[in-house]
Amino acid sequence: QVQLVESGGGLVQPGGSLRLSCTASGSIFSINAMGWYRQAPGKERELVASIAKSSNTNYADSVKGRFTISRDNAKNTVYLQMNSLKPEDTAVYYCNAKNIVAGRDDYPEVWGQGTLVTVSS
Repeated sequence: QVQLVESGGGLVQPGGSLRLSCTASGSIFSINAMGWYRQAPGKERELVASIAKSSNTNYADSVKGRFTISRDNAKNTVYLQMNSLKPEDTAVYYCNAKNIVAGRDDYPEVWGQGTLVTVSS
C-alpha cells in the first residue's frame, strides 16, 4: 500500500514563507510525476505545481515566481517552497503522485490527506 504524508502547513502572515513536504511510503520502485494541488473554500481543486521524474516543472500562473517545487527521488519526497504568500493562497494543499510502481503493483494516482495553509494577518 502506498501512502503520501504531507507536512509543513500552518498559519503565516502575508509576505511570509512556508515549505511543504510530502513523502511517499511503501515498497516504492519509481514515481513518475509528483505535484501539489490546492482547494480553497467554495472553489474547485486546482493544480499549483508539478514536477516530472526528469525534473521538468509546471506552475500555475498565479504562483509563478513565488513558489518552487522540487523533489528528492532517493527519498520519494516532493517539496513546495512558498514565498511572498498572499491571502488568496489560503487553501488545503494536497500532494499528488502519478504512475507509482511499488512491489508488484502499479498505482495510477495517489493523493495525500491535505495540509491547511492559512495566510492572514
